[in-house]
Amino acid sequence: MSTEQPVERESMEFDVVIVGGGPAGLGAACKLMQLSEASGHPLSVCLVEKGSEIGAHILSGAIFEPRVLNELFPDWENMGAPLNNPVSEDLVYYMVNDTNRIKVPSFFVPKDSHNEGNHAISLGNLCRWLGEQAENLGVNVFPGFAAAEILYNEDGSVSGIATGDMGVGTDGEQKGSFVPGYELLGKYTLFTEGCRGHLGKQLIKKFNLDEGCGPQHYGIGIKELWSVDPAKHVPGKVMHTVGWPLDHLPGGATGGSFLYHLPDNQVALGLIIDLSYKNPHLSPFDEMQRWKHHPLIADLLEGGERISYGARALVKGGLQALPKLAVPGGLLAGDDAGFLNVLKIKGSHTAMKSGMLAAEATFEALVAGESYTELDSFQAKFEDSWLFEELNRSRNTGPALHKFGMLGGAGYSFVDQFFAGKQGWTFQDPTPDHATLKPASACKPVEYPKPDGKISFDKLSSVFLSGTNHEEDQPCHLTLRDPEVPIRDNLPQYAEPAQRYCPAGVYEVIEEANGPRFQINAQNCVHCKTCDIKDPSQNITWIVPEGAGGPTYPNM
Repeated sequence: MSTEQPVERESMEFDVVIVGGGPAGLGAACKLMQLSEASGHPLSVCLVEKGSEIGAHILSGAIFEPRVLNELFPDWENMGAPLNNPVSEDLVYYMVNDTNRIKVPSFFVPKDSHNEGNHAISLGNLCRWLGEQAENLGVNVFPGFAAAEILYNEDGSVSGIATGDMGVGTDGEQKGSFVPGYELLGKYTLFTEGCRGHLGKQLIKKFNLDEGCGPQHYGIGIKELWSVDPAKHVPGKVMHTVGWPLDHLPGGATGGSFLYHLPDNQVALGLIIDLSYKNPHLSPFDEMQRWKHHPLIADLLEGGERISYGARALVKGGLQALPKLAVPGGLLAGDDAGFLNVLKIKGSHTAMKSGMLAAEATFEALVAGESYTELDSFQAKFEDSWLFEELNRSRNTGPALHKFGMLGGAGYSFVDQFFAGKQGWTFQDPTPDHATLKPASACKPVEYPKPDGKISFDKLSSVFLSGTNHEEDQPCHLTLRDPEVPIRDNLPQYAEPAQRYCPAGVYEVIEEANGPRFQINAQNCVHCKTCDIKDPSQNITWIVPEGAGGPTYPNM
């Protein structure tokens, strides 16, 4: 039994508190300070990031569209922004089976999916650079601090956040190293935590922000970074594939792959699988390992070395799933709200733009002497921006893929582009991803080949390359609403899919003399959030562990 006394926390006050050091949060922070400097209106801005450094938890393909950076820092090239790898080739293949493929003519690829003028980059490195710019502009950047709690005023408006305590043991007791969290108070708080942000999730539920819109939809992206033979490396070459190993017919698992040639003989590659898949036997990690053995991929990787590994859920519900963006004292931006463009398979430029629009709305309110108000002007700014136009043009892509399968959805998207968002219909996608699984008995088990240790690998050796680390003696950040559900319900009905949808080996079913036991290896967690999304019972809730825990992604 805990004997802890109530913890007294120090508090710091700012004009604006920003939660999350991704493209949205950093875009907002930089824009706020630019507006402050241009107007002469002083501003105090704080940004907290749970990773050990800015960029540590950032994982994306990534092909970056520089339009938004042109707006934020027009002189970014001379400022040293890490965009130095323009797309040189832009290829799409349909994988017929495990040996054959068909190159898709450029004409049949929707215009918004073309990558001319874009750059193949490390989004983590771009965020590190944006973090430097934010600090140079006067933003208080606090990496290694996890935003653990939303704070409210007596009238119910958001007053800021509290960072998590450090030095709490597994038993909930304070250790000798205990350091209480801080209260970071702001007249406005911007939530830019990324996909399935745990505070954003709370905010949406508390204020019913998703009332009247469709359920959010997600995918899981599994990525590796390789160093390859220089003779096979083509800087700026970009390749996407659809088809094998995933299904392409209606009702099947949808998704696709990417392979981008980065500078210094490195390639980023990975597989994205929609979390709407139905077969509980499917393992996204193993699908990705199998995909690498296709000759189109294996020939490039042969003789190379795997450098890093990571996984991250991505938000893909589109315009139909976008919640209300403002609450009294708070705003949702970036992937915390769901601004990714499914057709472009890009969310970095859209997240950054949403953060900049949020900054404009917030700054105008502060200049007018307001605080803790509901900034409806953010919604208006969004609907009057190119960001809305872009998401509106692609609003039917995600639902079409789920409705018609990969081939049918791709065909629809090709035709749909000619309407430029002016079509008179909007497809809905009403079934949440956690509700799509069929009983294990109704689905065919999937036999995955054993990893060869050269092209394909197991989960634990992969997690090692992610640089993931958590203090073991701390409360588990993967919480179960009912500890009995995994064995009592999920195991007999769905063969407990957490064992397979988790890309880090966090969840295991251990056979013991008195029956099976559900084990959580929380120290392996790469913070992808898939369990919070896909668990069919919605029994798992991901909360932040101690600050600085989790992966440390280099060049991802």
